[in-house]
Amino acid sequence: MEETRHAVLLCSGGLDSTTLAFWLEEQRIHFIPLFLNYGQHCAATEFATAKAVLPEAVRNEIVSINISGVYKGSSSRLITEANLWGDPVMDADLYLPYRNLVFLCIGSAYAQAHELRYLYAAFINSNHAKEIDCSAEFFARLGKLLLEYGSVEVLMPFRDFSKRRVAELALRLGVPIGGTFSCQVSSTIPCGACPNCVERLAALCGLGDTCAE
Repeated sequence: MEETRHAVLLCSGGLDSTTLAFWLEEQRIHFIPLFLNYGQHCAATEFATAKAVLPEAVRNEIVSINISGVYKGSSSRLITEANLWGDPVMDADLYLPYRNLVFLCIGSAYAQAHELRYLYAAFINSNHAKEIDCSAEFFARLGKLLLEYGSVEVLMPFRDFSKRRVAELALRLGVPIGGTFSCQVSSTIPCGACPNCVERLAALCGLGDTCAE
């Protein structure tokens, strides 16, 4: 008998959401992976990566929703790819209005439309936590609102995790860490300098030695 799915996981092919997928599998929580194409320049790379690194049992069940029209024409470097050799990129250049609000609302709408009870998201206590739509208060208030005016509960099991803690969990779960992708500036090869790349590299540095102790 086919397993009943009762949750949705927002996935991107990055370390955090992929680790959460493996964690859900370990917890025997059956879910549908949901990928949002919001016009990010690396959408094709992210989607291909997600299909390659998700647990094998759900790789062919990934659902992709195209909402790229929302941000079409945006100057954000998440949408308009920078020339790594000639364009300076500052943190402010990576801002995209209401992105997390859009993600969680669409994820919740999809879940409720398909009679699924939970929406899982892999937001962590990262270098983005200082941003308004990444703060603990924002997520708590939005989650409460979505539940009060719908039937979907937003769950973020890694909300208080550091990137290092996620990486340690990924190692234990057998996540294909090296195959994940989360660069904000380059659509093909991780730049090594954007906030996501810097945080990832710092978390992975010496990971094997530390976890072997």
